[in-house]
Amino acid sequence: MIQIRRSNERGYADHGWLKSFHSFSFASYHDAKFMGWGNLRVINEDRIEPGRGFGDHSHRDMEIISYVLSGELAHKDSMGNIKGIPPGDVQRMSAGTGVVHSEFNHAQGQQTHFLQIWITPQSTGIQPGYEQKTIPFIDKQGKLRCVASPDGENGSVKMHADAKLYAGLFEGAQTASLAIDPKRKAYVHLIKGSLEVNGHTLQGGDALMLADESNISIRNGHDAEVLVFDLSPN
Repeated sequence: MIQIRRSNERGYADHGWLKSFHSFSFASYHDAKFMGWGNLRVINEDRIEPGRGFGDHSHRDMEIISYVLSGELAHKDSMGNIKGIPPGDVQRMSAGTGVVHSEFNHAQGQQTHFLQIWITPQSTGIQPGYEQKTIPFIDKQGKLRCVASPDGENGSVKMHADAKLYAGLFEGAQTASLAIDPKRKAYVHLIKGSLEVNGHTLQGGDALMLADESNISIRNGHDAEVLVFDLSPN
């Protein structure tokens, strides 16, 4: 089973300083048909204006991944981490028993564009944690590179969730294939460009929701950047 989720079907919020697309129900956007997929709960595509951001706010019992596309995201949290997250870095924050953090765009005259991803953890009440790694762009060119996993596979950030996240950049004749357990779910989110996935043509912001499938096949990319999630069915 494959369901296409087009970019213009997502929820949208314009707060002036923040423009955000919601792939799943979030804040004031609610759609009972899109509450998440497997243990993937949130994909927000955010654009933050210079000098603005999210002030201190709290999370608990969630694995939160930030994937910066342009600009730089300034992160500060109650665990003592003060970090800048540039494009190419993947940040994982385990909220666990509770964490307070803020996210800002301090770049002068430059918008920060990033994806915020929430995945439900395997266990609640864990110790909060933080990890950030640089994934070179060459490692994603023409392939699906694991960037987050339960065991830190291939130098990925380690998350406390039954899921894996892959990222890839595709152009022209480059192809990739990923075997998946048909008992699990998968989610393909095209960040930008155009790409053919399992015979379906996607444009930037489009996604595929997959169940009972055994393979993800990628081809015909044009300036394409894609995320692929291997997810728990629940």
